[in-house]
Amino acid sequence: MKKKWMAIAAAAVLISGCSSSEPAHTSEPKRKISPLTGIESTAVNQRAAAVVISNHPAARPQTALDKADIVYEVLAEGGITRFLAIYQSEYPEIAGPVRSARDYFVELAEGYDALFLAHGYSPEARELLLSGEINHLNGIQYDGTVFKRDTLRKAPHNSYVDFNKVLDAAEQKNYQMDTAPPRLSFLSNKKKKLLNGDPAWKVVIHPSKNNDFDAIYEYDKEQYVRSVGGEDIQADNIFIVEADHRVVDAKGRLDIDLTSGGDAFLIQKGVLNLVKWRSQNGRIVPYTENGAAFVPGTTWIHIVPVTRGLNKSVDVEIDREGNES
Repeated sequence: MKKKWMAIAAAAVLISGCSSSEPAHTSEPKRKISPLTGIESTAVNQRAAAVVISNHPAARPQTALDKADIVYEVLAEGGITRFLAIYQSEYPEIAGPVRSARDYFVELAEGYDALFLAHGYSPEARELLLSGEINHLNGIQYDGTVFKRDTLRKAPHNSYVDFNKVLDAAEQKNYQMDTAPPRLSFLSNKKKKLLNGDPAWKVVIHPSKNNDFDAIYEYDKEQYVRSVGGEDIQADNIFIVEADHRVVDAKGRLDIDLTSGGDAFLIQKGVLNLVKWRSQNGRIVPYTENGAAFVPGTTWIHIVPVTRGLNKSVDVEIDREGNES
């Protein structure tokens, strides 16, 4: 039967003796740790930017998904998924194809105090954006400047955001871009080595009945690798959470409960564990009574409907021979 499962480092203080009655104290610089990956970065103080990126087959391969610190994959209408790619430790030159916002993408971006980037919006998302609740730049207002069209692709899958232009526009709007989001919790190296759980070599996620949007990951003994449109993307954490999805209009737009928490699968370092998820200041994170956290690195978070559940949404193979746990 298929089992479907779901430092900041302290600086050393060097004390040297001298003839003064006051001892001389010198400190090594603190290592700079990215708040969203838990690994060293040269840009730890810059603001996060969240980009809505298309996952339609006509949009593949996408640009700069592999540069994101965190990627949420969430259903839009009709059983298709879209990505919310969050960049903090490194801004790409361009990213896309950029698609329109939904209110739940805005809510997710708010959890990271991110500058929100999309091209278009649903009525609910438009209301949130125009309320001033979050800093944002949208292709509706910035088409041809901040957002550029690729003439080799057909609309709506041809809009790309230029990050140099993003920074220029943010400055013009007096958006502050030098404040990093609060740091996520990460396992220490010691706890990472002690990770145990059910073997998970290959993980297949079915967010809907449309197989075009299945996500397939394989473990290479270091990270999980996923091919999207022929481009390989690595993930250190795969976090699959189930949440209530409700259709709210004739076009099939969704309302997704991002606050109530529930069951989740946390997959890292070749093993899978059933955990819980919760919203921590607007960010979806794992927890158990004994503690659970991401390992340092990149994270992909998949939000699947609770009506499908983890059992129907996730298949796991325990080894390269195709054996299912």
